[in-house]
Amino acid sequence: MVSTNKLKSVDFYRKIPRDLTEASLSGAGLSIVAALAMMFLFGMELNNYLTVDTSTSVIVDNSSDGEFLRIDFNLSFPSLSCEFASVDVSDVLGTNRLNITKTIRKFSIDHDLKPTGSEFNSGPVLHLINHGDEVDEGSEGSVSLKAHNFDQYLHQYPILVVNFYAPWCYWSNRLKPSWEKAAKIIRERYDPEIDGRILLAKVDCTEEGDLCRRNHIQGYPSIRIFRKGSDIRDEHGHHDHESYYGDRDTDSLVKTMEGLVAPIAVESQRHALEHKPENATEHLKRPAPSAGGCRIEGYVRVKKVPGNLMISARSGAHSFDSTQMNLSHVISHFSFGMKVLPRVMSDVKRLLPYIGRSYDRLNGRSFINHRDVGANVTIEHYLQVVKTEVVTRRSSAEQKLIEEYEYTAHSSLAQTVYMPTAKFHFELSPMQVLITENPKSFSHFITNVCAIIGGVFTVAGILDSILHNTFRMIKKVELGKNF
Repeated sequence: MVSTNKLKSVDFYRKIPRDLTEASLSGAGLSIVAALAMMFLFGMELNNYLTVDTSTSVIVDNSSDGEFLRIDFNLSFPSLSCEFASVDVSDVLGTNRLNITKTIRKFSIDHDLKPTGSEFNSGPVLHLINHGDEVDEGSEGSVSLKAHNFDQYLHQYPILVVNFYAPWCYWSNRLKPSWEKAAKIIRERYDPEIDGRILLAKVDCTEEGDLCRRNHIQGYPSIRIFRKGSDIRDEHGHHDHESYYGDRDTDSLVKTMEGLVAPIAVESQRHALEHKPENATEHLKRPAPSAGGCRIEGYVRVKKVPGNLMISARSGAHSFDSTQMNLSHVISHFSFGMKVLPRVMSDVKRLLPYIGRSYDRLNGRSFINHRDVGANVTIEHYLQVVKTEVVTRRSSAEQKLIEEYEYTAHSSLAQTVYMPTAKFHFELSPMQVLITENPKSFSHFITNVCAIIGGVFTVAGILDSILHNTFRMIKKVELGKNF
């Protein structure tokens, strides 16, 4: 006799089990949990796909900017006059560039770092100044001014030319014979009592220190040209003035003084001469600094070897009292390499939040000598520079996102027997940090999403089947006990 099970095996119209078609509370709950799990895992996978994956390596520097490196800076010196402020560059290969002006701009500032006028024009580089061969004969042709009578003479004469000097200064002593002789000649030609248009005077800065500081005298000798009335500054009541940078022999001084007197020789000619072309000595006079401080901004290009960027007072025909020089400064900006646009930096920081933290490490820092350290103080900054390059591979070819130079800085104040300076010693690493953005495959993302959906669905289905069969068995057992 054929059994019932064998007959069922040839059934062409098999039935789907009721547990696969019937809805249940346990299945509904498990389905909700499975759907939430799928959504959560999908979100995690999407976030992982969108997150930038980077790799960092250290390689030998292969910069595209050649052998030179650009240094941008904006420095404020409250006690260094723009008249003598010099930017110098040197390195271990013997490069020594003094008083760089082509890419540098200077602005006179007060002690609160506020600008007091337009850009300070350093003027063209003059030839070697001629001092003449005059011998000091002991005669005094110029008037010695003191603090109590300086303003009186200033308002009395249309042109007052003052030699601010120091007896210990070599250049002051070389100027003295020519100055006194020129003053005597000018006094004879333009008698102060009769003519009264010009007077040559002198101020000893070792005795009249406050008067010299009031006129922002930092180098000796400094020849200032004061003009009466025509250049009073309403906000302060002081006279603007010019500095003389020409030859210091008697003939040159006399010629310059006569050129100053000529426009006011006859009152009726004054307006006619206002539009007269500049004379041959005009380039020897430039506006004197209107304040004792200087803001220096610009850039220099240096070789990629250890070197120094120095700011100090420098002149080939002036002396400086090193005990009175104060190179305190405030750094508004100091960076290496080409300037990074804010938009580019913000884009990169979205990828790498830690990038750019040391790009301008010294920005906003102040280095002030309050004289508690003493005189002759040099402020040094030791900078170690490392190049960082970020490269992306999102497209078929590599694309450079940013190339910047980051640095560490250590600063100190030290006394020196030489002229105080503000020195930035830089040393570049021969290695560079290469940060590469590694793109993620979209096909890999789709595969993972499918695996998540299929895996969660399968596991949930197995759990639902186990739970459903368990509940059915429990019900059968309970029904069996009832009978």
